[in-house]
Amino acid sequence: MRAMLLVIASSIGSLGWGGVLPYQYAYAADTRDWGALVAAGAASLFSVGALVAAPIAGRLSDRHPPVVVAVVAQLIGAAGAASLIFANGPGTFLAGMLVFGLGLSAAAPAKQVLALQWSDSRDRRKVFAYKFTGESLGMAAGAFVAGHLVDLDRPDGLHVGFLMAAAGFVVSSAIIALAGRGAPVPTDFAADPTGAIRAVEARSRGILRVIFATPALRWTAIVTITLALGFYAQFESGLPAYGITVLDIDPTVIGTAAAVNCLVIVAIQVVMVRLTATRSAPVLLMAVGGIWVVAWLALSAAQLAPGIASAIFVTTFGIFAVGETIYSPVLNPLTASLAPKGMVGQTLGAMAALQTAFTAAGPLVAGVLLGAGLVDGFLIMHLAISAVAVFAAWRVHRALAAPMMPAPEPPYTRPIPVAPAA
Repeated sequence: MRAMLLVIASSIGSLGWGGVLPYQYAYAADTRDWGALVAAGAASLFSVGALVAAPIAGRLSDRHPPVVVAVVAQLIGAAGAASLIFANGPGTFLAGMLVFGLGLSAAAPAKQVLALQWSDSRDRRKVFAYKFTGESLGMAAGAFVAGHLVDLDRPDGLHVGFLMAAAGFVVSSAIIALAGRGAPVPTDFAADPTGAIRAVEARSRGILRVIFATPALRWTAIVTITLALGFYAQFESGLPAYGITVLDIDPTVIGTAAAVNCLVIVAIQVVMVRLTATRSAPVLLMAVGGIWVVAWLALSAAQLAPGIASAIFVTTFGIFAVGETIYSPVLNPLTASLAPKGMVGQTLGAMAALQTAFTAAGPLVAGVLLGAGLVDGFLIMHLAISAVAVFAAWRVHRALAAPMMPAPEPPYTRPIPVAPAA
């Protein structure tokens, strides 16, 4: 019951993402006439807020009740979103977007820890899958409602989006607080949720040093980064730019592709969880990287078939969605299972920060390559990144499958048992 309430809360909490972010650039640059620099700066500050908040919130979630961390973070996000209603100048708007990003991202690792605590090992992938699907639906619902209510011809035309974001955070916080009342910590999570050994506990080390000193975690971090670069970093800018400037597709096709992506996720997520329930997490992540490769090959081939380029473009977003339905229930539980004991939140937060940092760099790279006419370089780079994701997932698989051999020093992590690949 608590896990289902968390899914509902996560869905409601993502309304603001869909209700504000798709429209804030045009609102700041054109509606308020603050210019492209302020609009781009707002998006960048939002990402900076996310980059700073996730590791801090992860550490707090290890030391304090994650319910409190999630609730406080979302209330901060609500204050940031509401403050945008009163932003009459670029400075206050930029500050509001920074706080909005801080609140939204700080809640993420805390809610991931709650998803771990409020589920047992048998249902953990299912809970993460439902959580991801709920957040996707929340974003889509926010964008849909805001699309019908936002009026970018008026200075107050995006206020409905800001109010939607603030209200969504407040309602989400109330649900999480209600669900967390008297919640016991499951025994399998409390005993050793991560399978970590004592070596890390005896050492005072930064979480990034721990991650990159531990083979399985190091390769999991590379999987996280490369899968993010291979799709999420280009979802909102690089892929639309490629479609419009190179494939010469109508801008409405971009919206159709995004809708197809969401619909495929909703349609097959539950089925995909059942199909992959007994599969090894690293093997599934190898499959995701392979799906990314297929999608980029299809996008490359679209140049050779201008008559059906729009259809290919929309189809690739559906292909990416298939990978997302595998990726979302698997990656965070795998990361948590490898995290040092007492550092689950920090590890999840650090991984989220790495993902955010590289995702934020994606649009810049796409802009440089596509702006310089280096289309083949743009495509080849993403094919290579996706191939690296496959290789990194294979290395995680090897690290977890390696027999335990005597070593001068104990390993930093001991993975929880994983089902063998079928």
